[in-house]
Parts: sequence; structure tokens; C-alpha cells
Amino acid sequence: MARITGFKTLDIRFPTSTEKHGSDAMNPDPDYSAAYLILQTDDPKLSGHSLVFTIGRGNDLQCNSIAQLAETVVGEELSTLENRIGQIGKDLVRDSQIRWLGPEKGIPHMAAGGVVNALWDLICKINGKPLWKQLADMSPEALVELIDFRHISDAITPAEALAILQKAQSTRASNEKVLLERGLPAYTTTPGWLGYSDETMIRLAKEAVADGFTLIKMKVGRSLENDIHRLELVRKTIGNDVRMACDANQVWDVNEAITWIKKISHVNLFWVEEPTSPDDILGHATIAKAILPTKVATGEHVHNRIMFKQMLQAGSMSFLQLDATRTAGVNENVAIILMAAKFGVPVCPHAGGVGLCEMVAHLAMFDSVAVTGHHDQRVVEFVDHLHEHFVIPTKIKNANYIAPLEPGAGAEIKQQSLIDYEYTSGSVWKSRK
Repeated sequence: MARITGFKTLDIRFPTSTEKHGSDAMNPDPDYSAAYLILQTDDPKLSGHSLVFTIGRGNDLQCNSIAQLAETVVGEELSTLENRIGQIGKDLVRDSQIRWLGPEKGIPHMAAGGVVNALWDLICKINGKPLWKQLADMSPEALVELIDFRHISDAITPAEALAILQKAQSTRASNEKVLLERGLPAYTTTPGWLGYSDETMIRLAKEAVADGFTLIKMKVGRSLENDIHRLELVRKTIGNDVRMACDANQVWDVNEAITWIKKISHVNLFWVEEPTSPDDILGHATIAKAILPTKVATGEHVHNRIMFKQMLQAGSMSFLQLDATRTAGVNENVAIILMAAKFGVPVCPHAGGVGLCEMVAHLAMFDSVAVTGHHDQRVVEFVDHLHEHFVIPTKIKNANYIAPLEPGAGAEIKQQSLIDYEYTSGSVWKSRK
């Protein structure tokens, strides 16, 4: 019987700080990085790949934590993997010793997600399906079995989750047809990095509009005067028919956020993202009420389903921005998608980072087929960086994500890129010494 026989972790880093790609008010010099996991099997042609996104220093710590948990799935039989993935996910999150370092947050929780996502990559390859299709083809009962309802049953019960999925079952086929024909609407952050010059920002904003994007997101929060200058310049560049959002990346205190947002809202902001600490559930709720009609979006740094539950209960967000690698992987993100559906909050995933576009598109596509269907409130972030390194790169057409058809969960990086960008032994890093 085929089994998982071992694993390998790799510290992969891309020197994006050189060109200020990804720069924002809190993170001025990120090197987009992947704590990369390969689950090996006794079939040399079959392996499971995943990554946890970081921005440089500490990527090695994330790799070490992934290795601690990957040891626990060695020996798993491939024939029973799909049936066991729900329980395996719970076991990884509840590991009694590693969990203490969280619990259910930070490095160990993200490591659990790294292992879960690599297992899903294996399942998808065994079944010959992309992840979005794998999830969308599962029965409502099987999907509910993935979810750890501990600590969230006061917000959504297994029966409620099942009812949401059963209600959507009759439209799965038509939703999939729309997805395959049209894709999912994307928005772009590519023009918005804080480290860019005005000239670069304007050029990229014009290119985004020409490419059909109807929502552009700008980074803010380092200087009010500079924010006003940049936002007014971009609004003049893109016109009034293109929506504009902004992202503060947690830099403000609550009262400061309210004051600052009111001073920049004259440019007609669609949303303000991460206006304060991602842990401040009530602070987000206070900001959300004070800045209306501007709306709040958040979620990329929200640790787990429990915090998302409280944010939904408190009215802390109008758009939920789940992340493919911040929580404990696919299983927990299914729970978050279903909670958002119950509370009527659209899921607009975060994808600013290496591999996140490739991974999170599957989650949004599953949502569009098997949970909430197609609606005009969903947009998925797109940044045009580093896609060339992936075996199945993100494809955008007419500012829409095109559904991948190849088997897998989206995170597999090309072998040569793994060699070239491994820190510090890869040729790219050796040349920088």
C-alpha cells in the first residue's frame, strides 16, 4: 500500500526588497519567502507540495516548525488520506506540545496549515483534480467533516454548515460553468506599494486600468500628507469609474485610524484594509461604525476561525480577507468561508505574497461553486510578482482569475527555482554576498 515515506523542508526566499515590491507602512523591505514543504511517497512520481508565506528573516523558524508536524504524517496511507484529512487536520492543530506555543496562532498554527495543504496537494494529484474542483465535488457531509467546530459552535453548528452546503448543491453545476467560462473578478495591488515613485505608481495604475481592473488598492499609513498626495494622484489617473481601496497594514491606533481615514476618504474609498491591529476585534468594530460609508476589510493576519467568528459577530468587517497560509490550511478556511456565508459577509481573499495568488484562488473558486455562488461583491487580490516560478502559475484574463484545470493545490514551485532561491545556498543568494 502506497504511503507517505518522508518529507523535506526548504527555506526559499526571493529578494523582492531590492525593488520595494510588497512595501507598506509596517513592512518597508519585505523579501517574499516560502517555508516550503515536500511530502514524499513511495511513488517517485507523486509528492505533495505546500508553502507558508513569510517576508524574510524567520522563514527558517517556520520551516523548523513545519518539520516538527510533518513527522506526524509519515506513514499515512494514500488510499485513506481523503477520508482521514479532517481528523488529521484536527490532530495537527491539537498537538498537545506544539500547540502550547500558540495556541492556534502564529508559527505552529501556520505550520499545521502547511502540512494540511501539502496533504490536499497529494489528494488532488491522486484524484486528478485541481483543489477547487476537489472541494466542490465533495458531498456536503464530507465537507462538514473537515471542520473543527470546537470554539465556533456558538456561531455556526454542524447542522447549519450542512444546510448552507446543501442549499447550494443544486446550483453547483451552473456555478462551475460560469467559473470555467468567465473566471473570478480580480483586483490589483501592483501599483500601490509605498516604496514606489510617483512615476512608477502612475504607470502601473494606467496599465491596470488598461488591463481591465475595476478595483485598485493603494498602501497608506506612513504619512498623511503623502497619502493624500498619492491617493489624489491615482484617483486623477484612473478616473471616477474605477474603484480604489487602501491598506494601512495595521499601522494605526483606533482613534488615529478614524481621524486619518476621514481625511483621505474624499477620494471615494471602496474599503480601508487592516486599519488597526488584527487582534483588536472591538477596535475594528469601532472603526467600522465611525468611518461609514467607507467600509472595513481585514483578515490576512487573523489567526484562526475563532477570531474570525468574533469579528463576524461584532460587525468588525464588511469584507473578509482570508489567507491561504495564515490559518491551519484548507480545512480551517472551509470553516471560515461557511461562517462568512452565514453572516452574509463576502469573502475577498488576500493574495499579496509569493504563491498566495496560486493558492487562494482555489478557495475563492470553491466558494463560488459550492457555497455562495457568483456575486458582485467578491474580488480576489492579484499582485503580478513571481508567478513564473510556479508549476501551475496564476492566469489572469480580462482582470479575472482563470480556473486552473491541472491537478494540485497550487503551491508547487519549479525545481530549478527551488535550487536557485534556497537561502543561502542558492545561486541567487550566493551572488548577493
